Amino acid sequence: MNTQTKYLGLDLKSPIIVGSCGLTADVQKMMEMEKAGVGAVVLKSVFEEQIIYDIKKNTHVVAPTDNYGDSYEYIAAHVADDSLGKHFQMIREAKQALTIPVIGSINCFSYENWLTYAIKFQEAGCDALELNMAILPYETTLSSDDVERTFTQIINTLRKSISIPISIKVGTYFTDMAKQLQQLSWMGIQGMTMFNKNVQVDIDIENETLQNASFLSNPEDMYNTLRWVAIMSKKMRCDLSASTGVYSSADVVKMLLAGATTVQVVSCLYKNGIDTLRELNEGLQAWMQKKGYDEIKQFRGKLAVQPNDKASVAMRTQFMKYFAEIV
Repeated sequence: MNTQTKYLGLDLKSPIIVGSCGLTADVQKMMEMEKAGVGAVVLKSVFEEQIIYDIKKNTHVVAPTDNYGDSYEYIAAHVADDSLGKHFQMIREAKQALTIPVIGSINCFSYENWLTYAIKFQEAGCDALELNMAILPYETTLSSDDVERTFTQIINTLRKSISIPISIKVGTYFTDMAKQLQQLSWMGIQGMTMFNKNVQVDIDIENETLQNASFLSNPEDMYNTLRWVAIMSKKMRCDLSASTGVYSSADVVKMLLAGATTVQVVSCLYKNGIDTLRELNEGLQAWMQKKGYDEIKQFRGKLAVQPNDKASVAMRTQFMKYFAEIV
């Protein structure tokens, strides 16, 4: 069975990708992933907050200009370059050790650093770049128009500044979800990952403090992604990568039937080990053989909502089948 595919214009031997996580910050682990048959890896995200933390830790100041005056900007830039340098050295080592595509990942909050980091990732040798655009609607001062302008500004600037393919990783916090996702796909990006896995908040009632809930997804989490991939895959002008809650080869098949170009996995590797990738690939191949499919393109998007069909009608039909027992 031929499981080869193209994603972001890159040739992949499998549609299964390891998403951005701590495992993809280790070259040895990524080599194990390649041996297990993964199609590509998305490197652990560089977060702008981590760079700022390194700057503060190394300059030992809260109000920088109080101690360093005008020289602070130079010192901060040097510390930032050193912090990023370790990551870019890892990228260069990964490119030497791997034959599969290596996709960089950045998550910033300031416009300037989206551009700065993107250029540096390209210079380090990444085959593509995933923009982890986790813009959450937590502020009462933030409108949907503000979010749209932020996406537009960042994407337009990076498209003019780097030549490697760009994918964006988005969340579900859009006022007019379908319209926004489609319009983003029209902006010249090569791919979109659905969706960000936001860290959930919990409360420690003994210490009365906020804390993080588990960052790992559960198998049930895949269904929201599955719905939106099925709704949008035939209405986009870019590749779709399905993320969150994928644990089995059956999950991979479902995402591909819904129209995903690739499927990203993370949590199942933390819970079950890197060799899970081999099981996912073997399961996909076994299903294709059983169904008589020689290539993924023969069934990709078979169950997606068609371009001229109304998604609301398709989704309501499923609702009615369940609750009204219509068959």
